[in-house]
Amino acid sequence: MRLEVTRKSDLAVRLLRVLADRGSKCKGPELAAAVESTPGFIAQVATPLVRRGWVRSEPGPSGGYSLTISLDDVSVLEVIEAIEGPTETGRCVVADRPCAEQGSCGVHVPWARARKRLVVELGKVTVAEAALTGRGAS
Repeated sequence: MRLEVTRKSDLAVRLLRVLADRGSKCKGPELAAAVESTPGFIAQVATPLVRRGWVRSEPGPSGGYSLTISLDDVSVLEVIEAIEGPTETGRCVVADRPCAEQGSCGVHVPWARARKRLVVELGKVTVAEAALTGRGAS
């Protein structure tokens, strides 16, 4: 797991927030403008959210994107993993090889502890809560 979140994950959280705020279907270009992106990139970001069943995508002139879940039911970790893939890759953080418990690298133990805490914390925060803190609330 990298210690960064890509723009795609940030846009996914923001996209979910915009759809929740709108409460109705939102066209790709309108959604792109709301999250300061492009319609093409919005389609890339929305696809994993549609696969998870969190967002509905209806094609055509009367179509658009709509939210199918409550933001209280989805964690920030779930969104990141939907976009980026699993946080546990089984790869060593030092060398590009499978991680081995025996003969592990010098940072294996502290990295494993830190990763576990990060994943737990990201799993505790719902997208709804992230929306509140993202707007300056505490």
